[in-house]
Amino acid sequence: MVILSLVLLLLSVQWSWALEDPLLPFSEHLDPEHKVQLKWGFDEIQGTILFELTVSTSGWVGFGFSPKGGMTGADIVIGGVGAKGSYFTDRHAGGNSMPVIDQKQNYKLLSLTETDGKTVMKFQRSIEACDENDLTITNLPMKLIYAYGQTDDIMYHSTQRGTKELSLLKYMPRVNPPNSMYFDMTMINFTVPANQTHYHCKIMKAPTFDRKQHIYRIEPVITNFDLVHHLLLYRCPPSVTEPFEAECYTSLRTNLCMETIAVWGVGGGAFEFPEVAGLPIGGNVSDFFYRLEVHYNNANKSTGRVDNSGLRFYHTTELRQHDAAVLGAGLVIAPWYAIPPKAKSFLTYGMCDTAYFPKVLETPHDLQVFSVMLHTHLAGRKVRVGHFRGEKQIDFLAVDENYDFEYQDVTNLGKTKTVKLGDKLLVECTYSTENRSTLTWGGLSTTDEMCLAFLFYYPAMNLSGCMSFPNTTTLRSEMGTPGLNTWLNMMSTKTWNDTSINQYQQTLKRIDQLVVIADSFKNISRNTGLIPNLSVIPSAPCMSGCDTKNLALLWLLLCLLVQFMQKYN
Repeated sequence: MVILSLVLLLLSVQWSWALEDPLLPFSEHLDPEHKVQLKWGFDEIQGTILFELTVSTSGWVGFGFSPKGGMTGADIVIGGVGAKGSYFTDRHAGGNSMPVIDQKQNYKLLSLTETDGKTVMKFQRSIEACDENDLTITNLPMKLIYAYGQTDDIMYHSTQRGTKELSLLKYMPRVNPPNSMYFDMTMINFTVPANQTHYHCKIMKAPTFDRKQHIYRIEPVITNFDLVHHLLLYRCPPSVTEPFEAECYTSLRTNLCMETIAVWGVGGGAFEFPEVAGLPIGGNVSDFFYRLEVHYNNANKSTGRVDNSGLRFYHTTELRQHDAAVLGAGLVIAPWYAIPPKAKSFLTYGMCDTAYFPKVLETPHDLQVFSVMLHTHLAGRKVRVGHFRGEKQIDFLAVDENYDFEYQDVTNLGKTKTVKLGDKLLVECTYSTENRSTLTWGGLSTTDEMCLAFLFYYPAMNLSGCMSFPNTTTLRSEMGTPGLNTWLNMMSTKTWNDTSINQYQQTLKRIDQLVVIADSFKNISRNTGLIPNLSVIPSAPCMSGCDTKNLALLWLLLCLLVQFMQKYN
């Protein structure tokens, strides 16, 4: 009876994995007849990519990467389930002939099954090329090739082959539900002030729908690409009941709406949610107002420019499995942190401690994070989001080692990453102020600085922010200037060199931090914490060619057996 329970539990877990595999969030059919389906996910930080190829055949299947779409120079794997069991080999092709087996087998087989006329091959490899016969998977679109046979005799594939071009590492799914609709939330004939920086806010209501729907795609609507730096849409609390328009952060009314719903940055494009999640609209949230924030960067202080920029939201009545949401994390935007001039590489930190979620939420839960947008201003050079559990760093949630102010986009993580309740997220930003002679302060202007990560996740919670800020009282005391004016004067007149910059940076990191959690209704929890040490997780080595068939399944079964032994011993 116990063994039967274990088997049933194992089957139920397999079934749940079949419904939704967070490690394989992307899917495309490679052929017009939908006989060849590719699912994949990747981890750019670890340097690995995972594939699952499903082909409607009981024979051999082949998949690979080609420089020009043909066999010549192609990097290929061939596998199947024959009379003597499964087979799987890493190969390369010199032309229109049988691909040659590589001396180094750099693809790692995870499972290979054949059921009901379908062959499913799951395997992993390094993103980088491991030898001269492999091709590096790049951020650009790549030509994928496939072929298959009706038997396990690997021979000419006839017409059972094809090519499809996909951007594997910069993939953006595109679906078109039959009942798709859209609405726009934009500025209307707004005259941009002749100021270098202006944040304009417009509080408005979204279209009303009788029943709940899901937003599945968000597109920017930009009328002045040289002026619009970024867009943010916030959901307002129920206390906001009237439309309003004014410069942002100059009125209490604009400060009330702080739950991020959508974000777009200069250089970015459209964003589509994964098939398992969508932003809710209508139904219970139909009565909410929203605040559209547009940051105008009018570097030339042009006059008389009229703008109608905003966001377009595609929505459907076909509800998805989860409601999605956006959580703002990082360093609190405030004027009391400073980045010294003449700094080659200055670090700031913002911490989100999810252990404090229960202080503002009745039923908090884990976050399944699938996308992120990283944000700094002109001095930003790198952004890293470290993931900690039990005071130990377990991963990086996201990393941009070559941050570009002119290209800020919402990017897919490559797989869904679980942030458990109690985990900490540390947003680290690296700045260069070598060409500046004065302090750079935290603030809203393009010449000020920020350090933010917008995390797209599901299932949604009523959260607006999870950030931190150095304890300014402790900071001034540590620097020997308890008074605010004395500290400001000291910071402005200090001789900044490598030594003084490093001392100041270490002080900022060492002192206690104010950790702030805010929910959708402006309830705020203030706590304290310390910045953990962020390390570099080494990339995974090139894959081994050893057969690890059903590795994940065997590991799960082992865990269940261990639990069983502990329970009955």
